[in-house]
Formats: sequence, C-alpha cells, structure tokens
Amino acid sequence: MIRLSKSVVGKQEADAVAKVIIEDGYLGMGSEVGKFEKEIASYLEIAETNVVCVNSGTAALHLAVDAVTNPGDEVLAPSLTFLSSYQAVSACGAVPVSCEVYEDTLTINLEDAESKITSKTKAILAVHYASNLVNLVKLHELAKKYNLRVIEDAAHAFGCEYKNQKIGSFGDIICFSFDGIKNITSGEGGAIITSDKVVLDIVKDTRLLGIEKDSEKRYAGTRSWDFDVKRQGFRYHMSNIFAAIGRVQLTRFESEFAPKRIALCAEYKLRLANVKDLEVLSYDSNSRIISHIFPIKVKNNRRDDLKFFLESKNIPTGIHYKPNHLLSLYSSGAVLPITERIYTEILTLPLHPELTTQEVEEICELIKQFLDN
Repeated sequence: MIRLSKSVVGKQEADAVAKVIIEDGYLGMGSEVGKFEKEIASYLEIAETNVVCVNSGTAALHLAVDAVTNPGDEVLAPSLTFLSSYQAVSACGAVPVSCEVYEDTLTINLEDAESKITSKTKAILAVHYASNLVNLVKLHELAKKYNLRVIEDAAHAFGCEYKNQKIGSFGDIICFSFDGIKNITSGEGGAIITSDKVVLDIVKDTRLLGIEKDSEKRYAGTRSWDFDVKRQGFRYHMSNIFAAIGRVQLTRFESEFAPKRIALCAEYKLRLANVKDLEVLSYDSNSRIISHIFPIKVKNNRRDDLKFFLESKNIPTGIHYKPNHLLSLYSSGAVLPITERIYTEILTLPLHPELTTQEVEEICELIKQFLDN
C-alpha cells in the first residue's frame, strides 16, 4: 500500500546510532549535538553559534516565543496550521490571534494580520505552510513598521530557498522540525536559528531546564554542578542519538531527498493541471520549494467523496489542518471565512522520497477518473 508519508532511514542512520551507543556510551546531549548544530550552520552558511538543537519542532517554537514575549502578549498566527504552533504560544502564557490565509498560497494573510495588531501584539508567527514561503519582504516590512518580532515556523521548509537564500540563513527567528517525516529527520528533533545573541543565550539555557551556560559543558561530555537559574526552563535538549540520525540525514538531503521531492511535486503539478474541480497551490516563483506535503484544493463539495474514493483504492490522504480557531481551547469568536472554506477543500496527497513517479501517475489518474465523472 502507498504511504501518505514515511521516514526514510536505513543502515547509515542505524550505524550512526550504534556508534553512539557502543563507542560513545553517552546518550544524552553531548558532542553529537554540538556537531549536528555546526553542520546545520555550515549547510545554511551561517555562524556556528546561531543554531540551537532541541528535541522537537514544537519545543523550538515554544522556546522562540518564550524568548520574545511575556504572559498576556499577543502573537499573530494563521489559523490554518498544526496545533503545535498555537500550543507553543499559549504555553508561554501569550495569546495566539487567529489570522486568515491567502487563498492561493495558504500562508498568513498579512493585510488581515495588520488589521489585528494591538498594543499587546509582540510577534508574528509566520507558517511556511506546505513548504510555501510567506512573502518574506512584506512580512519583515510589516514587522519593522510595528516593531514586532518575526518567528518563522519553518517545520515544512528545511532546505527551501527564497531568492537563492536558504530559509534560516536570514531573518529574525526561524524554527525547524526534524520529526520522522520531515524533509530531514533526527527521529524527533528541531532547531532554533537566530543571530540575536540575547535570544540565543535564552534558548540555550531554557532547553536545559534554565541552567545557565551549561551547553558547552554538555558538548564536552560534562555538566554543571554549581549553577544558577534565573528563568523557567524545560527539558527540551536534543539527545546524541537523535543528533546522530540527523547528521546522516543532512548528508543525504541534497543528493537524495531534495531532488526526489522536487521531481515528485513537479509530476503532480503537471498531471493535475486543469483538472475539473481541483486547484493546486500557487508557489513563490522566486523560491526553491522542497515540499514536505502536497495539498490540493477540491472544489464544489467533492473533497470528502474524493478522499473516500482514493482510500477505497488504497491511496491514503490527509487533511492539513483543522483550523485552530475552531478548537475549543483557541475559540475566540474569530470569523475566518476563507480559512473555514479551505478547510472543507484541502486534501493532502502522498509524498515522500520513496514514492515513485509511477505511483504519482496512478494517483493522478484515479483523481482525474473520479473528478471527470
């Protein structure tokens, strides 16, 4: 059966984990994490100190929001995003303010976001939905106009480029996810990228329970015994086992994973162009998009029937995502008609590096067969 998404790992990753277990023997945060951070920095062509690895993409977002907000502050965010984006905000005692998305890209609608800025607004959490890049020039212009921080939820966007610059190589605060099905995986994991030294110092400490200046000791295989703590911290550090997997994945990304994802999406776009009752997302023409997921929009109330039909043919599909303003915890009375309609239309098709072009052809033929009838 075709998989909707899949962890693509093998002997190289297994050997790297075995080396940590057998030769190193230290499974917590240590030298492997330090090496992974440096290799990510090298890939992004940024300073080695500007990368902080943690144990999930959600932890990355939580620490990023925590570093630039106080309880009661407001953070603008698109409602059409995974729950973790909102949980990261509310976990800090801040308030997520639900915003519309653009209909063609499904990224945050900056005009709607601007209309919701108040004296309490401190940050914009811009989600690169389906690896589609937010209009970054306008995003940062808006943030500068109102003196707001920009946190990019780039969980879907590792390796993507905007005007020949990799996401993470510029900007304010960028958060990646390395969970099992992302563009690269470390099993579980994430990273915070920033050149802001104040933010870096905060997130390096808070990922280790708030213990000050403990990161360098961990990289060297030791730890602090006489320390101070001045702010709430969390057990969010990455382990050597996770880092060992991530280091191998990073070496495979440009040669294996990125070109395969790009080619599969190109095949989808070619075969689904001009299909009745179906729209493919628009993507920024200045960008290199390495898609994590491939959602389509199915019109005229046909999404659920198509989903049922494909799954009857052993083709799994997904719905990314239920809007957060429709969840009880984040229901604020917001009315977002575009987002609410899109929620009834979006359908995610299978995508991962082990999917074949022939399988994409078969999926597209089934879609056309159904929608043409």
